[in-house]
Amino acid sequence: MAIRQRAMQAEDKQERHAAILDAAERLLARGPQRVASVAEVADEAGLAKGTVYLYFASKEELLLAVHERAIDGFFRAVIAMVEQRAAIGIEDMQALTRAHIVEAPLFLPLAAHCFGMMAHGIAAETAVAFRLRMAQRLTRAGAGLERHFRQLTPGGGIALLRRSYALIMGLWLMSDAPGERGARPFGAEGAVAALAVAPFPVELDHALRALWQGTLGVAVAGPAG
Repeated sequence: MAIRQRAMQAEDKQERHAAILDAAERLLARGPQRVASVAEVADEAGLAKGTVYLYFASKEELLLAVHERAIDGFFRAVIAMVEQRAAIGIEDMQALTRAHIVEAPLFLPLAAHCFGMMAHGIAAETAVAFRLRMAQRLTRAGAGLERHFRQLTPGGGIALLRRSYALIMGLWLMSDAPGERGARPFGAEGAVAALAVAPFPVELDHALRALWQGTLGVAVAGPAG
């Protein structure tokens, strides 16, 4: 009976944790240019403000948790794909990237915000724990890529994923796509117009394909075989 009670309590905690993240995500979706307060998140979730603080020590840690849930969704999809027996190609990875990162309206804005918070606003132990979880995801996904793409040397899968993410963030920060950022990068519209050679999703597709084909060999059109 005691075991069942503990299980129910753990399930309640998981549901409450998810409800808080859902509430924060809804508020961000409604007003992406403004970060909601803990009190607003609590009200949206139908909880007391103190209850939210039982799960998250600060607004910054709550935002990081929202972002990590999205990251986890991407990596779960990647790992499920690379750990299957069927061959995969570059386009399969690009499709997952589009679905989980590019087409998810909150992913990139929140990622950029969280990068800034990691140095200021997030407790050191929280940042370290987050990086360790990210390393575990990267290690598993990278190893799976190396099994499918034999051109990759040990550790090459992780390196390719890291470079891909850096490319995604860099191109997005330079982009001028509507709704992606609160202000135009660099401030000057003329400079932005000169840089915006193609819509972000199109330019990213081309850049990622070039990165992957350059890493795997320019003649690669699919899996290593």
